[in-house]
Amino acid sequence: MKKIESFTVDHIKLQKGVYVSRIDHVGAETLTTFDIRMKMPNRELLENKAIHSLEHLIATYVRNDAEFSSKIVYFGPMGCLTGMYLIVAGAYTSKEILPLLIRAFEFVAAFEGDIPGVSEIECGSYELHSLEGAKAEARGYLEVLRNATDANLIYPE
Repeated sequence: MKKIESFTVDHIKLQKGVYVSRIDHVGAETLTTFDIRMKMPNRELLENKAIHSLEHLIATYVRNDAEFSSKIVYFGPMGCLTGMYLIVAGAYTSKEILPLLIRAFEFVAAFEGDIPGVSEIECGSYELHSLEGAKAEARGYLEVLRNATDANLIYPE
């Protein structure tokens, strides 16, 4: 079988950041998949409760964002627990998506109240959540987003 593109990225050199993982064309539509790398591969992991709460909060935020709500296709966790994937309709660069991600992670860092979609009716694992964990992860990742350089926005060679 052909190796998928994400397995060709050098995870030893990969830094925390936001990367264009792939650009796909489905009919006339272009889709951009972003690798939102929050942890250093093979060194750090997002905790399950925190990543689940981040997913609920950020998916809700980006699907309600004034600029991007109609362009969001998917937001969810990576299986390796080092980050998230964001799929957006249209062709975007990492620099162009940074303002949305900064807004979303600021929203999580300051969030108070009930996490959206956390009830037995709405969520398949409604007890697996940590608002405080999500807020702590958001605060830490905001530093990466606010200070991003090419090393955090372009996959390493």
